[in-house]
Amino acid sequence: MRHVMSPLDFSTEELDQLLDLANDIEKDPEKYAHACEGKRLATLFYEPSTRTRLSFEAAMMALGGKVLGFSSADSSSASKGESVADTIRTVSCFAHIAAIRHPKEGAPLVASMASKIPVINAGDGGHQHPTQTLTDLLTIRSLKGRLNNLTIGLCGDLKFGRTVHSLIEALVRYENVKFILISPEELRVPSYIRDDVLRANHKDFQEVIRLEDALPQLDLLYMTRVQRERFFNEEDYVRMKDFYILDKAKMDLAPDHMLVLHPLPRVNEISVEVDSDPRAAYFKQVQYGMYVRMALILTLLEVKVC
Repeated sequence: MRHVMSPLDFSTEELDQLLDLANDIEKDPEKYAHACEGKRLATLFYEPSTRTRLSFEAAMMALGGKVLGFSSADSSSASKGESVADTIRTVSCFAHIAAIRHPKEGAPLVASMASKIPVINAGDGGHQHPTQTLTDLLTIRSLKGRLNNLTIGLCGDLKFGRTVHSLIEALVRYENVKFILISPEELRVPSYIRDDVLRANHKDFQEVIRLEDALPQLDLLYMTRVQRERFFNEEDYVRMKDFYILDKAKMDLAPDHMLVLHPLPRVNEISVEVDSDPRAAYFKQVQYGMYVRMALILTLLEVKVC
C-alpha cells in the first residue's frame, strides 16, 4: 500500500509513467470508464475547496467508482473533537482510497500512519499540495512538450503558497530549469526553499519585486493569489492583496511562447481580459487536474487497464 504526501514520493521515472497514463486517459477516456467499478473514494476536506475536491470526485466517477466524504470540518465528527487518526481508521472501513485536505501541516501524514487504505494529501496548510503539482507538471509537459530547459516565473504569495513550494521541489530534479521568484519582501519564499531546495540542488534563481522586469525572460508564468486565510491580520492582507495584477499591458511584455498558469481560485491577480489570450492556460490546467487524479487513483489502487 502506498500513500502520496509529496510530489517527491515519485521518482522522475515514476512521474513520467503517471503523466503518460494521464495523457492516455485524456486521449481515450472511454477505455477507463469502468476501471474502478466497485471502488469508493473518500474525500475528507477539513477546509473549503472547489477545484481539488470536485476534481477528485469527478476523477473517481469518470473511472466508474463512487465517492463519499465531507466538505468541511463542521460537517464531520472533527467538530466533536475526533482526531484525524480516528477519522481515517473509521473511513478505512468504508472506502478503498482517501484524499484529505487539512489546514494543519502534517495532518495527512498522521492520517496515512493510521490508515488501512491509500491516503492522498490534497493540501495541508502552507506545506504541500502534491496533486496540484502533478497537475502543473502534466500541463507544462503537455503544452510545452518538456519539463526541462525552462525559465519559470513564480509570482505572488511565495511564502504561504503550498503550490509554489511543491512545484519548486518537483522541478529542481529536471535539467536547466531556472526560477525567477517574483514577490514583495514580506511574501518571499521561506528560507528552507531557498537554501535546502534551490541552493542545495545548485539551481539558478533570482528574486525580484517587479513583475515587469521578469516577464520578457519567461517560458512560464505561475501566478498565485495572496491567500487571505493564511494571514494573521486583515490589515496585512489588504496591503498585499493587489500587489500584482497581470493585465493585457503586462502580457504585451511577455514572449509569444510564454504560458500563464494559476492554481486557482484567482481573486484579481489576473485580469479577466487575459482570459482570451492564447497564452492563458489556467482553465486547461483544471482539465488536466482531473486526468492526473484519475491516473493517480489507478496507480495507488494498482488497477491495470489493457
